[in-house]
Amino acid sequence: MIKKLVKILALILSIIILVILYLSFVGIKTEKFNASIASKILKINKKINLDLKDIKILLNPYNFTANISTNDATILLNNNKIQIRNIKTDISLKSLIFDKFSIDELKISTKPIMLKDIILFARSFKNSTELFLLDKVTKEGFLTADIRLKFDEEGKMKDNYKINGFIKNANLNFLNKLNVSNLDLNFNISKNKYLVTEVIADIHDVKFSSPLIVVKKKKDLFFIKGKILSKEKYFNRDQFNKLFPSFLKNPNIEKVKFSSENDVFFNINKKLKFNDINIKSKINLDQLIIKNNLINLKPYLPNLDKIINFENHKLIINYDKDKLHIKGNVLIKNKHDFINYEIIKNDDKFTFNTKTNLKSNKLLIEFLDYKKKENLEALILIKGNFKKNNGFNFDLIYLKEKNNTISFKNLNFDKNFKIMNIDGFNFNYLNNKNIKNKLLLKKNSSNYTIEGESFDATKLINKIMNNDENISLFNNFDSKINVSLNKMHIDEINFINKLSGTLNFKDNKIYDLDFKSIFPNDKKINFSIKTNDKQELITKLFTEFPKPLIKRYDFIKGFEEGFLVYQSVKKDGISNTLLTIDNFKVKKVPAFAKLLSLASLQGIADLLTGEGIRFTDFEMKFSNKKGLTTIEEMYAIGPAVSILMDGYIESKKLVSLRGTLVPATTINRSIASIPLLGNILIGKKTGEGVFGVSFKIKGDPKDLKTTVNPIKTLTPRFITRTLEKIKKN
Repeated sequence: MIKKLVKILALILSIIILVILYLSFVGIKTEKFNASIASKILKINKKINLDLKDIKILLNPYNFTANISTNDATILLNNNKIQIRNIKTDISLKSLIFDKFSIDELKISTKPIMLKDIILFARSFKNSTELFLLDKVTKEGFLTADIRLKFDEEGKMKDNYKINGFIKNANLNFLNKLNVSNLDLNFNISKNKYLVTEVIADIHDVKFSSPLIVVKKKKDLFFIKGKILSKEKYFNRDQFNKLFPSFLKNPNIEKVKFSSENDVFFNINKKLKFNDINIKSKINLDQLIIKNNLINLKPYLPNLDKIINFENHKLIINYDKDKLHIKGNVLIKNKHDFINYEIIKNDDKFTFNTKTNLKSNKLLIEFLDYKKKENLEALILIKGNFKKNNGFNFDLIYLKEKNNTISFKNLNFDKNFKIMNIDGFNFNYLNNKNIKNKLLLKKNSSNYTIEGESFDATKLINKIMNNDENISLFNNFDSKINVSLNKMHIDEINFINKLSGTLNFKDNKIYDLDFKSIFPNDKKINFSIKTNDKQELITKLFTEFPKPLIKRYDFIKGFEEGFLVYQSVKKDGISNTLLTIDNFKVKKVPAFAKLLSLASLQGIADLLTGEGIRFTDFEMKFSNKKGLTTIEEMYAIGPAVSILMDGYIESKKLVSLRGTLVPATTINRSIASIPLLGNILIGKKTGEGVFGVSFKIKGDPKDLKTTVNPIKTLTPRFITRTLEKIKKN
């Protein structure tokens, strides 16, 4: 009896074990729970209907639960269908036995689903801000996901959900500013954290990829951090400006070919506004074609064109909020010269630091008369900052080429490139004329000292003598400059020694100046500028050796000897000047030689182009106003010929002169000195008297027309001026 009982119990136990094993490994299919599961889902979300197939039940004896799953289900949401590969959930056996069916956890594996549909499905459970934003930016694409949802006893979904899957062929559009197409990625989503891996996408037709992007939510902000890689690609200006945010937009960029590696961090608020942008980029620019219209470097680097083609350009960009930090190097026009630079943008202020090893390119500094030829190596350092429409501040400009050194310290320009401040400069170089320039400027409070061994002032003197209105280099400059210079060149041959004096600027203009120096032949030269009580600027120049100054004028050749006095009074842009030269001679004055030839006075003309004609006196009274020089009177007297002339010269446009030329001045002077006979020959009325030559010179400065009347009686004006000079002498 006991054996039979044992056998029966063993059989029952075996059957139970077999049933458990069968239910654990094979399970059973039934439609019994379809209605219950659908009703539970409907209870969770009334918008969702669930169309289920057969449900398979697998027993899990270890935790006394049953795994319920179904394949090929369909979720109906507002007439949209979502195809489900399978749905799984675990329920307690107790609830299954007593028909108290409840879902603690729901696992859903989808078939490929349109992104719009899955976002709509997710929003039906929880209409969060992130899902709303995702719905707004998503245009196309499909998703396959494994979804794990947990519910409390009341059927509400808990926050510890997990969603894994991948997205294929998605298109996103962020406020019509950023377009992402052909997006493929894997994702892992949990509460307030999104991990995105293996990203491939086209952003404005540029191929990008990313191994990892992390999105975290804190309150109403989404913080995005990731690494983005771009493949090498050519694109034009419009593509470039669409691709990059406003801080890198550049209307001067024509074409770019680059690849990049970018570490990106930013946040987005609920209004889809980007904030706290932080980007660290390494960019390989194989080609950058850009318009050079920000700073005209052509006068300094002649090899540069208006369109600059940079090649093999390496960039490191750090952008943090409104602060942009760029480091890179540039190859200049295939010449294998590199510019290493660093630029930091902080709000609207740019700080720059450049280092250039210049060998293959020429370098010109016109105002210093300096030229670095090709194949001579030079080191250039430039440090400073600037604000848009607010000028440049150069902390340091340094040039080193062989034994040549040029440097500036704290050189500040306004937006019109006028100097606002300079702390000093140091010149030690040979210029284009092979003249040594060794000069030092030092600042002491608001005043300056210039001292040195030698300096070539040829260009500066040319500007002064040509009345160049652009000579002013300063803006708002009020300083005193003390000058001490051993040698100053005034042209390629001539120089002066022991130049000393002071120069005062007031309201950006020369207020007073006093310079003294001597020529190598011990002849003196003094130059002064004073401002009187009437605010008139009085300029005086005296020299015992005027030849180096006169030789600058092409129409006079072979000037020798003499004394020169120059006096000018200037006020309100109008200057009145008297120039006097005594006891000089000239060998060649082509214009006057032509006049004498036309007047059949060939002997004097030959003398003028041969050994030279001596003059005892020369005076010229003239005024200048806005490029117009009006000659009130130019008078020269000598033993062989005298000249009286007036007229005007409109700078680079028109010359109009007229005058009288009288040969044998000594004879006329002798006749005029006889009291009775002088009155008869000279006469008392205009147009009467001794013969002379009248002339007119008029036309373009490069094409002057000359007319001569070889027989004309002298005017009283001419005779009066001659007698004044005779009496003076």
